[in-house]
Amino acid sequence: MFVILLWVIFGLLSFGILGINFALLRRAAIKPWRLKIDKSYLPKVTILVPTYNESDVIRFKLENLRKLDYPKELLQLIIVDSNSTDNTFDVAADFAQRYQELNIKVLKETKREGKSAALNSALSHANGELIIVSDADCFYPNDILRKSVPYMSDPKVGAISGPKLLLNCEHSEIVKNEERYLKSMNYAKLGESKLGFTPLFEGGFSAYRRDDLASFDPYKTGSDDCGTVIKLAESATGALLIPEAAFFTTFPLKWTERFGIKIRRGNQLIRVFSKYLSLFLRGRLNYGKRVILTNVFTYLFSPFFFVSFLVLTVVAFLTYPYLALLMLLFLIPNMRALSVEVFQSYFVLFFSVLAVIFKKNFLIWKQPADRHL
Repeated sequence: MFVILLWVIFGLLSFGILGINFALLRRAAIKPWRLKIDKSYLPKVTILVPTYNESDVIRFKLENLRKLDYPKELLQLIIVDSNSTDNTFDVAADFAQRYQELNIKVLKETKREGKSAALNSALSHANGELIIVSDADCFYPNDILRKSVPYMSDPKVGAISGPKLLLNCEHSEIVKNEERYLKSMNYAKLGESKLGFTPLFEGGFSAYRRDDLASFDPYKTGSDDCGTVIKLAESATGALLIPEAAFFTTFPLKWTERFGIKIRRGNQLIRVFSKYLSLFLRGRLNYGKRVILTNVFTYLFSPFFFVSFLVLTVVAFLTYPYLALLMLLFLIPNMRALSVEVFQSYFVLFFSVLAVIFKKNFLIWKQPADRHL
């Protein structure tokens, strides 16, 4: 019976706490905002677009930004190219020349050092009160700035991000699985935001107050989005995901590409939450402690509880064969899909922890091989 007791304990540590937290965040997500939002707020905005070999999408991206419903005199666009080996820089420069009525700067780095380095290079050229990061393969509704920027009028808000929506959900079961995953995560991040702080940001749309932004990813986590908002938790300023900032992109069609993206992102998040844990232990975490520490538990400790649970599952099934009847639950489609997603996420986190332990870092973005618009 001791094996069964341990099995139940590690099962609760792996899934029970995660499920309870998700239920609480779903409940928080439907509550109203506790913010003072000035809908007439129209600050000057700088949009930074980092690129590397984006010749297939950069023209569409710039056309998308050109059509934004925002006063052109209050909008600056900066494209920073990390020494592309294709004609991305030339296409962007030609676009800037053609639309001289827009305030567009096109910069080129001599060496590729990663997205955060590119953004920090561009930051010195930005003159907006708000700085927005926008990936080259992410596209905005025309009214995204009109709807999202007013949230930054509340001085308690230091940064906002938006949910990622996929354009190619019908093209692959892999993409459908990712869509389901994103929907759950967006609910959770909205719930965290209603509590005042979400540490999980998206590079497709993330906006920061310029006065609060000394640099991107100051702690060198490899994450230009989640790594940047760490400073806000230190300075007791909110970081929110808001539905009005939703943006569109595509996702790879193959499982191998999805797994590669997950490993890279997992590696970054392990570093991010390791830094949060370090700040907490040194008494420097001044905002969002409940949300952040729950994520610290999920990302840093739960993977080990999960692996222990799997080992105990094998032992329990061999010791008490009738427990194998629980496998019948996987005949339920929704249960099977949820279990596969949770198991995969835990495996990704476990391998990501090992990658961090063995000092494997992902500062340079590897473009998916099968990304298509």
